[in-house]
Amino acid sequence: MLQKMVIRGGPPLKGAVRISGSKNAALPIIISSIMAPGRSEFLDVPDLMDIRTTERLLTDLGAEVVFNDKFVVDSTPIKNHEAPWDEVRKMRASFLVLGALLSRFGIAKVALPGGCALGPRLVDQHLKGFVSIGVKIKEEHGLVIASGKNIRGDSVTFDFPTVGGTENILMAACTAKGETVINNAAREPEIIDLARALREMGAVIEGEGEETIRVQGVDALSPIRYRIIQDRIEAGTYLMAIAVTAGDVTIENFPADMLTSVVGKLEEAGVDFKQTGDEMRVKGPKKINPINVSTQPYPGFPTDLQAPITSLLTVADGTSVVTETIFENRFAHVPELIRLGADITIDGRSAVIKGVKGLSGAKVMSSDLRNSASLILAGLVAENTTEVYRLYHLERGYERMEEKLSSLGADIKKVRQDD
Repeated sequence: MLQKMVIRGGPPLKGAVRISGSKNAALPIIISSIMAPGRSEFLDVPDLMDIRTTERLLTDLGAEVVFNDKFVVDSTPIKNHEAPWDEVRKMRASFLVLGALLSRFGIAKVALPGGCALGPRLVDQHLKGFVSIGVKIKEEHGLVIASGKNIRGDSVTFDFPTVGGTENILMAACTAKGETVINNAAREPEIIDLARALREMGAVIEGEGEETIRVQGVDALSPIRYRIIQDRIEAGTYLMAIAVTAGDVTIENFPADMLTSVVGKLEEAGVDFKQTGDEMRVKGPKKINPINVSTQPYPGFPTDLQAPITSLLTVADGTSVVTETIFENRFAHVPELIRLGADITIDGRSAVIKGVKGLSGAKVMSSDLRNSASLILAGLVAENTTEVYRLYHLERGYERMEEKLSSLGADIKKVRQDD
């Protein structure tokens, strides 16, 4: 059933909200269960479309999966080495089964991936890394066919830090012979969480969170019970929502150590923060200061929060510049924000945002996951009613967003598109 989000803007957000487990950490960790025959349990897994896609993918491979209050995988029955296009096309993270299947079986067939349309995000760095450790790669009719029965550790150097590439090689290296050194590795918290989970399975890994990761191959891995870290992108999105509505909200389970660059930028914009343990009280300013933001690999400002902060700055008191350095085609939200009354000009890889006194509700169309969140944030502050279409994008990455925002006083609801 197609749905839209209907928002009547105005009320400042008040109260408390809890951050869910990280989708981007959960996906590779759940997939890594392929490598450890037996029953693994994962806690704090958000109930999202991408997680459900992973559930189907693992089931297609032969695993037994139950997802209720926890995500349970028995990977013992897996005998299928091919990840079908029908599931992989829906989500780029599905391509990570390549490293997991190679680690356990030494062979894999995986369709080239899909996901959000953010410009070229090719898997050439993944494949280059696999070749470096002795995997034979062949591409046929949209399938990557990989064979590596006797993978041997070696040096892998990425041309640029790649999260998926680092995760894929990290998994394959766990059972390779000897030492694998991953150079120019991605440093994101989700990489660190995957490495910790693999280490609990019995892998020998050091250096996660740094530019060089070292993996000593072991003979086999064992199942685990593991709790997923908080979703820093969800947390950052709620920071923007509180700020744009001049709200006052306590965020529970807040990943402060993962969001220092974001908190720093929002402090420049006038947002007030007070941390107590794993709770962060956030107060939005009556007047948002204009700021300049440039996305960077972690620990810099995340590209996944570029669209939400652009929405916030549409109502700043002055001109801001947001520069996107990671992905092409990541300003698809801008024409929709302009429909709501924003004053934004695209100049190459930068958006020049002249703050306006207010936005006005309209019908807008989302085109990717973070784009959807940015339009909802704009709707929270716009006068009258905003309708956000293509809601399925949002449901790939934000758990119960309507429910959480409603609990904070937002006037927001899902309705059928034909209502």
